Amino acid sequence: MKQKNQPRGQHQLHAKAGQAPLAALFQGLVRWPVEFRDKRKPLYTMETTFWLFLGQVLAVRGSCQEATACLLARLGRAGRAISASNAAYCKARARLPQAALDQVLGETAGQSRDLAGGDFLWCGRRVKTVDGSSVSMPDTLENQARWPQPKGQKPGCGFPVMRLVVLFCLASGAVIEYAGAALDVGERTLSRMLWTVLEAGDILLADRGFCSFADYVLLSRRGVDCVMRKSTRVGVKSTREKRLGKDDNLVRWHKSSNRPKWMDLETWRDLPKTVLVREITVRIAHRGFRSKRIDIATTLLDHKAYSKKELAELYRRRWAAELWLRDLKITLGADVLRCKSPEMIQKELSMHLIGYNLMRALMLQAARRGQRRPRELAFKPCLATMRQWAGNFAGASSRTDEREENYALLLDAFAKNILPKRDGRTEPRARKRRPKNYQLLTEHRKIFKEVPHRNAYKAA
Repeated sequence: MKQKNQPRGQHQLHAKAGQAPLAALFQGLVRWPVEFRDKRKPLYTMETTFWLFLGQVLAVRGSCQEATACLLARLGRAGRAISASNAAYCKARARLPQAALDQVLGETAGQSRDLAGGDFLWCGRRVKTVDGSSVSMPDTLENQARWPQPKGQKPGCGFPVMRLVVLFCLASGAVIEYAGAALDVGERTLSRMLWTVLEAGDILLADRGFCSFADYVLLSRRGVDCVMRKSTRVGVKSTREKRLGKDDNLVRWHKSSNRPKWMDLETWRDLPKTVLVREITVRIAHRGFRSKRIDIATTLLDHKAYSKKELAELYRRRWAAELWLRDLKITLGADVLRCKSPEMIQKELSMHLIGYNLMRALMLQAARRGQRRPRELAFKPCLATMRQWAGNFAGASSRTDEREENYALLLDAFAKNILPKRDGRTEPRARKRRPKNYQLLTEHRKIFKEVPHRNAYKAA
């Protein structure tokens, strides 16, 4: 009996070891859903695979081989040797249910919302901001069928691209929800898929790419107010109803005679002929700003409760969504995904978003502990700090007092990563370091002719 029970006990020890150290670090923020836990106890349980996958996306250059080596090191300390091949880990990743990852993502978003609390509300209202971007992935037939490459590129010379629209919480910077599709689907179309998570009383902050007559009306019916930069396509036929102050007017937009392609005829006829909005003009004289004049359109009509200055400052904070997308794509490496099938691409993207949200949750706790605003902390230094501190939680996971002490020290280290103030700094979109002088792939690999001498590349 002793020999039969011994492997089972070792197996449980191995599974627990495979989850450390990120499982010990983030155990207070997220847990693998109980309904998706394995009934049997294979080496790569769903929970173990989840934490290894999370460690992979949070690593500097995480690979499947590195994730396997992480588990190999843990099991080696427990006295068991396994194969160094990553085949079993790759198969285990494919078995992870997308529904479970979506549930974990929603849990991390809720954690950040609770941590932000009411201290970070704007005029007592919760603000959510939406922005769009894109990510690329390996050039496989399956990925090309789901997310085709841009039409201007020749076959075999481009990569599949997914258009992505992300809804952020302005207070915490956490991802609330996202929607992705092929490039032929517009960002405004994807943004409407996210309306289901908007609640009555929310304020939606966005740039002019999401501003339209129909969206303002439909969002108002949901009890959601809008603060967006005015698009040149809307308000062409408008009349000023009242002047509230300098560059601050109540304007009545008139419905266009052209029905949007995405809207059915019945819904279009149900829209009112006019909608009352407030238009504010903000003039910018600071260095480093590309725009010198910004026209803001909002459904917050009360100029006493929501002053022009407050609305201008709120729209300025919309730029944070651009920086959060940069943190997600560049710092975490979600700009170029690695998986070769659409199902795995979806899971890889979800894991990046989960890892991003967990980092934001840690930064929120550090900001509260250090009595700072969350936006004062720099994401990249905090990520580097987490990577170095994560190992300290592996041995302390079973001792509550030691873990709490390490957790407090980690938050103190986070609070020291202050984002420097660089008002008026100019950052041109140009690269100083030149790329390698390799020949460009201008045709499919099968018919491409390589020039053997580098000096003849331009001539070719």
